[in-house]
Amino acid sequence: MKKLALHWKIIIGMALGVIYGVMGTSMGWVEFTSDWIKPWGTIFINMLKMIAVPLVLFSLVTGVASLKDLSALSRMGAKAIALYIGTTLFAVSLGLVIVNVIQPGKSFSEETRVLLAEQNKTAVTAKIAMAEETKNQSPLQPMIDMVPQNLIEAASDNSMMLKVIFFSILFGIGIVVTPPDKAAPVKAFFESANEVVLKMVDIIMAYAPIGVFALMGSIIIEISGGDASNAINILSGLGVYSLTVILGLAIMLFVVYPFLVMRFGKIRFMKFFRSIAPAQLLAFSTSSSAATLPLTIECCEEKLGISKKITGFVLPLGATINMNGTSLYQAVAAIFIAQVYGVDLSISEQLIILATATLASIGSAAVPGAGIVMLVIVLGSFPQIPLEGIGLIFAVDRILDMCRTVINVTGDATVAVIIAKTEGELNTK
Repeated sequence: MKKLALHWKIIIGMALGVIYGVMGTSMGWVEFTSDWIKPWGTIFINMLKMIAVPLVLFSLVTGVASLKDLSALSRMGAKAIALYIGTTLFAVSLGLVIVNVIQPGKSFSEETRVLLAEQNKTAVTAKIAMAEETKNQSPLQPMIDMVPQNLIEAASDNSMMLKVIFFSILFGIGIVVTPPDKAAPVKAFFESANEVVLKMVDIIMAYAPIGVFALMGSIIIEISGGDASNAINILSGLGVYSLTVILGLAIMLFVVYPFLVMRFGKIRFMKFFRSIAPAQLLAFSTSSSAATLPLTIECCEEKLGISKKITGFVLPLGATINMNGTSLYQAVAAIFIAQVYGVDLSISEQLIILATATLASIGSAAVPGAGIVMLVIVLGSFPQIPLEGIGLIFAVDRILDMCRTVINVTGDATVAVIIAKTEGELNTK
């Protein structure tokens, strides 16, 4: 009997989670779900986060140490950063075009605006405070944040992934410049450790269908607040906005990325999507590209034939700085909120959104909900737009966060394919 593929198991878990969420909402199982169902999803996410740092450390050190010429590292880095920034700029531009054409804010009722702003007052205040702290930092703070004072401290928090990446690259370079006879045992240790960590990923992914079921079921009940009519009213008020964001994300997913993969990676887009489907589904369930990173690396290596030296460097970097879905969402959300409050932004002001959203998305943490904090920074450039306007989109943000994480992860894999092809590190057989 043929074994069921992982992505089908995840789809089944997701579907059962949706069914449970709908039943739980109508039956009022809010407390039961919080106590007995949601923890299984939290355990799953924690396991993925647990493995992310060791996976990045061992895979990146192994990848860099395998380079015979350090110029290849700078070449790959330049390509990766250029592609990540280029696709992010395109995503923001696409979001601005779509939101100006559809104008979702014009169909938003005054009653719903007041209701949502009042409901999310506390959450808005917390996000504004977090954004203010980020905004007050030095322009060179990202560079300071990249260099760890203490590796153990950096490895204890997934939001400090850039610090781990910096150390891993530096350690890998140290192995390359060390005499081969002295470096061989260290290199062999990291290669073996990398294989062990990948096996741990396989073990964790066997639990994925259960984790995804728990996540989907609890998310649906949380969004509805245990009241189906409440969820329908809110979603109908935000429907046009949600569809605008989803349309932009769909264009990135089904038009932009397939074009890049086929044109520059020379891979059929159906093969590409089949190969990374498990990572996409997991990204949708967890809303975290960092938590999805172990599976993204595994899919790219085993299904797409990308070498470990590419996946070990390009994908961890992408999970940290490449947020195409987040940047597109920020552009749409900023203009939507402006439209709701009757603020017309000029072309030059929208270009400020283009620049701010691009920079903000690069610094956005690869965890659920980070996009909202970055959105506050984007809106902060326009005093005429009330910051409390972000409260309007809280009700649907979790669902849209799940969708845009799929785009982020797909973008990472797309760039990895292109760089692997140009570096001769793609085995399509």
